[in-house]
This record gives sequence, structure tokens and C-alpha cells, in this order.
Amino acid sequence: MATNSLIRGKSNVDGPIDNDPPPDGGIRAWTVVAMCHVVGFNTWGFLSSFGVLQSFYVAHLGQPPSEISWIGSVQGFMLFFFSAFSGRLSDAGYFHQTLFVGTALLILGVFSASVATNYWQLLLSQGVCVGIGGGLIFIPALSLVATYFIKRRSLALSICACGNSVGGLFYAAILQNVLPKLGIGWALRIIGLVFVATLIPANFFLKPRRIKRSKGPIVEWSAFKEPPYAFFAGGMFLWMLGMWVPVFYLGSFAKDRISIDTKNAATLLLIINGVGVAGRVVPALLAPTIGPMNLLIPLTFISGLILLCWAGVNSYAGLVAFDVFYGILIGAAQGMLPPSLGSLTSDLSKMGVRMGMIFSLLGFAILIGNPLAGALITTDHGKYLSAQMFAGTSMIAGVALLVAARIARVGWKLFVLI
Repeated sequence: MATNSLIRGKSNVDGPIDNDPPPDGGIRAWTVVAMCHVVGFNTWGFLSSFGVLQSFYVAHLGQPPSEISWIGSVQGFMLFFFSAFSGRLSDAGYFHQTLFVGTALLILGVFSASVATNYWQLLLSQGVCVGIGGGLIFIPALSLVATYFIKRRSLALSICACGNSVGGLFYAAILQNVLPKLGIGWALRIIGLVFVATLIPANFFLKPRRIKRSKGPIVEWSAFKEPPYAFFAGGMFLWMLGMWVPVFYLGSFAKDRISIDTKNAATLLLIINGVGVAGRVVPALLAPTIGPMNLLIPLTFISGLILLCWAGVNSYAGLVAFDVFYGILIGAAQGMLPPSLGSLTSDLSKMGVRMGMIFSLLGFAILIGNPLAGALITTDHGKYLSAQMFAGTSMIAGVALLVAARIARVGWKLFVLI
């Protein structure tokens, strides 16, 4: 009987603990997926549009690209780093409180940035405040989805990850059209209103299952003693060092090296986010059959090769072709990250903390990678070759560790679902 699966006891929410397996569907489960999509839309989606702001801030603040990139890099770092804390808080039973505080900080940060008048104000409001807010809501929402699905987990998490590309496309379009007409203040206020309209409903519809919660530290250091997890973490760190470099600098490259106007340069960011949505769909459908890790490894390798090919681009047509192929592949690879980690985590009660730990490590990668690429561009007198080689080789080096993670998990067997 169903009542036999409910054991009375303390949980992170009021009521009995649910020992039933994840429902793997149903209105409540798919509503959680939709709301997680909204969370990705407003966190990573907004960060994915930073390339438009990068070009705007460089032109209007009089700061070099390497310094401007710190705004987006700090935002990404905070988003990643605070994922460890928010994941642990979610596992400990403070899901709703964490989600509320994160939502408030996101809204406060973007409206504060709309009235900022100098670099440091933008760094604190958009970089720190918006970044922390995103870090407090993204991992709790993502780990919540993993507790509702088993067989359809890859599909559900990939739908959530699609929010990143959809949001990047949406916010880049807003910035491209509003910045020339109304300026940065109103562009950010419009984005803030979108935050309000979409994240407040998410606070009501995202509801955790009443499953047994783990009690433990914020960081589960013992996880790094497990070779599959340790190799996976290292591989993702190297991957992240290079992955965001085109998102931040493609617009500047288009204007500086190919003499493309500002509007067409901003359109490149729309393309990379738009095709990223399409890039997530097919892998999400194939993952249950092939395995997310089995897809992540080749997708990441090919992405690194295409990133190296960026060095040979010298025309607008070539740049659009690079944009399309890289956007599709990197979107597909990003979509496989959460389900790949899920395939390495058998204890659902640790999903939040383990996912948070990975994302915190990735925060240091994005904090280092983009400013370092900007410094390489400055050192190379405005040429992008050193930054392009750095980004591509970092991603390919990460693939070697992902392969090691797979071998540590299932051995040398090629046809294994993982």
C-alpha cells in the first residue's frame, strides 16, 4: 500500500518522509522542471548576454576589456561559488528560505546596477549582488529536479539547462534593442521587471519532495577521494577556463579585428545563444539511450577543436559559421553537465551538495579564465591569438580528465550506459 512507504519522522519540510522512488513525471514534477527552466533563464541566461554589456561598458566607461570582464567574471564566480552553500542549505531543509533570499538579491542587484554611474558600482551591484543571488537559487532548483526523475532525469535536467540559452537569447535581444534607444539604466530596469515577473512565481511553484535529508558539512571532502568525481571536477574546471571566452569577447573581436559594426557584433551573441537552444534538444533525447557522460566527452572535445579554429576566422561569414557550430556544440555540452554528474551520484540526498561543490570549482575557473584571456589580448597588443589558443587547449585538456572519470567509473568498457 502507498501508506506503507510513508514513514513518520522529521524531514526538511512538515509532514511524513516520502520513501517512494521519484515519480519520473506528473504535473508537479514537470512544473518543477518548468520553474527550474525559469531559474536558469534568469541566472545563466542573463550572464550569457554579458558580451553585449562588455562591448557597451568598454565604449562608455573607458576601461580596457580585461577590467570590464571582471564584472561578468565576478558575477559568474559568485553564481558558481555560492552554489556550494545553497546546495547544502537546500539539502539541510532550507530550500524556500534560500530561494527567497537569492531572488531578492537578484532583483536588488539589477535595479542597483541600473542607477550605477561608475565601474566599481557596477562591479558590486551586477557582479557581486546579482552573482550571489543567482548562486543561491540555481543549484537548489537544479538539484530539486533530480529528486523527481530517474529514467527521464537527463531529459528533465536538459530542459532546465535550455533556460540558460533561452535567457541568453532573450536578454541579449533586450540589450541590443534597448541600449541604443533608452540607455543602460532602462535596459537593466526592464530586465529587473522580468526578474520580478518570473522569479516570484518560481518561489511558489518550486516545492521539494519530503525525502530523507542528509546531515553533513557544506563541503563533502570525501567526494574528492572518489576518482570518478575528482576527475570529473578537474575536467569541468579546465573546460570552464576556456568555454566562456567567446561569449565575453566575440563581439569585441568582431569589431576590433573584422571591423563589424556594433549591431552586427551584438547579433553574434544572439546567434550563439539561439543555436544553443537547438543544441540542447537532440542530446537531451539521446542521453537516456546513450548516456550523458558518453555524450559529454565527444561534445566537449569537438567544442575545443572548433574553439581553436576561431584563430583562423578573418571574415564575417567565417565568424557566423564559427558562432553557429560553437554555439550548438557548447550548448549541447552544457546540457549534459548536470545529468552527467547525476550519473556519478547514487545518493539523491547528496545531489545538492555535490552539484554545488562542482559549480563552486567552476566559479574559480570563470573568475580566472575570462580576465586572463583579456590580459592576453592586451599583452598581445589587441590581437586575440593567445587568448584563442588558451581557451581551446584548456577545453581539450579537460576532455582527458573526463575520459579518466569515465574509466574510473566503468572501466575500459566502451558500450556502457553512463
